[in-house]
Amino acid sequence: MRRCAEIVLVLVLVLLVHFASARTSAQTASKTGAPTSGATSTSSAETPSLDYEYFKSHVEPIFLKKRPNHARCYACHEEANHAFKLTKLSPGNTNWTEEESRRNFEMASQLVEPGDVPGSVLLHHPLAPEAGGDAFHSGGRQFESQSDADWQTIADWVRGHKGN
Repeated sequence: MRRCAEIVLVLVLVLLVHFASARTSAQTASKTGAPTSGATSTSSAETPSLDYEYFKSHVEPIFLKKRPNHARCYACHEEANHAFKLTKLSPGNTNWTEEESRRNFEMASQLVEPGDVPGSVLLHHPLAPEAGGDAFHSGGRQFESQSDADWQTIADWVRGHKGN
């Protein structure tokens, strides 16, 4: 009887690991725009992919921008011990290299749910609580409302806007 219980427990654990792995793969694929296994067709109802060029030309500059009464995102999130870590700028540079931008894209992509603006931490966390954001963000209320132009730019990226 005990041996049977051990076998059942092992099978349950294997199934849990299998399904968790499949879910993680599907989430990663949706964020990079890669098709999930078994995906053969596309439809307009599918989750949008995150566009690197839009990120690089529109979203990434926001992280370096000085906002009134706030530090730049980069000041706190450069190589920091936060969920959101921006790549340190190369010495003497005021913008990221292509390789550094790609790392920033990968990092930021982990904090959004493509197509789901309210469910994306990158948008929710620095937003003022009165506007639907988190109660605390150590960098202050970077975005006072969802009408903020920079907040809207990041939201557009999450919605799948393309191009530069």
